[in-house]
Parts: sequence; C-alpha cells; structure tokens
Amino acid sequence: MISDVRVPLEHQKPYGTAYEQMLEKVRYEGVYPTRERADEAVRLVLSGLGRQLTGDERVDLAACLPLEAARVLTAQIPDPQPLTGWAFVKDLAARSGASPATTRWDTGSVFAAVAVHAGPDLITRILHQLPTGYALLFGRAELNPAALTEGHQVP
Repeated sequence: MISDVRVPLEHQKPYGTAYEQMLEKVRYEGVYPTRERADEAVRLVLSGLGRQLTGDERVDLAACLPLEAARVLTAQIPDPQPLTGWAFVKDLAARSGASPATTRWDTGSVFAAVAVHAGPDLITRILHQLPTGYALLFGRAELNPAALTEGHQVP
C-alpha cells in the first residue's frame, strides 16, 4: 500500500540539494549574509545570462546546472543583440536598482559557482560566443584576439 504522507511546509526544503550547494558557494564567494541574498544574486545573474546565451552553449550550460538554476537560465528569451560584459553588468544594475559595483560583485560571485558546475571547456565555449568583457566576469584574463593572431604579446 502506498501512502500519501505530506511533509509539513515548515519541514520542506524549498530547493534541491545541488541548488542549496550552489547557493552556499555563491554565499561564500560573495560574502553574503544570508542564503536568500545569494539566491537573489543567482536569479538576477542567471536571468541576465539567459538573455545572452544561445545554441548548444545554452543547452549544455543548463544541463550542468542544478534544476532550479537551469530553469532561471532557460526561462529567458535570448536578446537578438548580445551585450558586452560591461553593458551586461549595467543592464543588471538597472533591472535590480543596485549600483554597478554591487552588481559586478554579484556577477562575479555567481559566475564563480557557474564555472564550477560547467567546467573550463564549456566556459571557454561560452566566452567564445559572448562579446568582449565576460572573461573578467568569470575570473579569467581577457585576451585580445587580434593581438594573438598578429603575433603580438598582450601585456
């Protein structure tokens, strides 16, 4: 016999374990006082990223993320004209009402956790798809492709 025992609301976990772990990583990286603040940052940044990514990179990233995070990412319709990294931060700041400095911090904190889930190869593919400025947001050096192809050293 199968019983339908309901867990009282106060004992239900609002998120899956993988998403809880992601929130803890973001909370640690961003030095946020609460998990709720980390969740706000994750939702803001992943919504923005969902408006920028298309194609296989979008699908592959969603497959790597915890279900709750993947839903936030894929609920967005990609913009026809992707934003540069700095324009991305300014757009998120305008949407959230936060300062660009705070939003840049949020973005770096969330992208650090995203990079752990996605791995370096997928992040590299994502960075090749997006306009300039995202590498720094992911904690990577921003290389100038023209200088590399011309054989120049990038300082």
